[in-house]
Amino acid sequence: MFYSYKKYLKKMYGKAAYRVSVDGGFSCPNRNKDGSGGCTYCDELGAVAVYQRTMEADLAHNGETSGWKELILPGKTSVFAMEQRKAKIKEQVEEGLRFLKRRYNAEYFILYFQAFTGTFAPVSVLKELYDYGLSLAEFRELVISTRPDCVSPAVADLLVSYKADDLDVWVELGLQSAHDSTLQRVNRGHTRKEFERAFELLRERGIKITVHLIFGLPGENRREIMETVDYLARLKPEGIKIHNLHIPVRTALFEEYSYGELTVPSGMRHLSYTIEALERLPDTIIIHRLTCDTPEHRLGAPRTFFKKGSFLTILRSQMEQRGSFQGKRSMSSH
Repeated sequence: MFYSYKKYLKKMYGKAAYRVSVDGGFSCPNRNKDGSGGCTYCDELGAVAVYQRTMEADLAHNGETSGWKELILPGKTSVFAMEQRKAKIKEQVEEGLRFLKRRYNAEYFILYFQAFTGTFAPVSVLKELYDYGLSLAEFRELVISTRPDCVSPAVADLLVSYKADDLDVWVELGLQSAHDSTLQRVNRGHTRKEFERAFELLRERGIKITVHLIFGLPGENRREIMETVDYLARLKPEGIKIHNLHIPVRTALFEEYSYGELTVPSGMRHLSYTIEALERLPDTIIIHRLTCDTPEHRLGAPRTFFKKGSFLTILRSQMEQRGSFQGKRSMSSH
């Protein structure tokens, strides 16, 4: 029906492999020194894995939804000395391994620098942090999440140097939309041309690329969303992550939403977008994600949306009823 990341990992390793997500103490070139600014939909946590937010999770579990902002947050750790950053990475890897082994009886692991911009530092610093993270366990893959304007030839050369028979390298590259007007509207801080430059730097070195998209950004409807999907169908990245528009509290976009200046697609609308997108994408592209999973206590909108499992169940059911599958439209149009 569609080429899921789970299927890809099973094909590659013969069994499931799990990501150990870490915050390496990076910030973002699109943020101010005090941590403000950035993309209008991004909050202070910068996409840190839920299971790594131990203190925040404890606050939420106890019914305390105020106070987590005062915790030591990613982005601010960039001022730490290198040894302190390494200590934080070690702590997160150990916690991640414990959680994944306990929860899933996991055996194969992937090191994932997830929070903020994982290449936003001098190459010497990046190398020291990546080397240290990889030394902490036997990892099958190194995955770095970053922005198009933070991929230079030197960074790409560093990343490809990690490729080996027993270690694959991926870069998760944020695009969100192929429309410069939308990128400007949400203060992405880069253009489509910059994305294309970064994409080519990585591709020509054989680094696998996963592109991030958001469906339902301000000013975009079905036409604009599918134009972005068709654009990526032509580029053929190895993977794609699809996110429904979700708006965390304490973001600029949430303020706009609170004033009634924009709407957020419903679960059924996102389902419709997703099915059409899958039909337009070649069946060789790995689908890493189809929805967001922001913790409820941080989510401003949409307040009602499918749980991840429910969304997948309904998606598969509707695709089966329609005779739909990934690549259905691309087979006749590309």
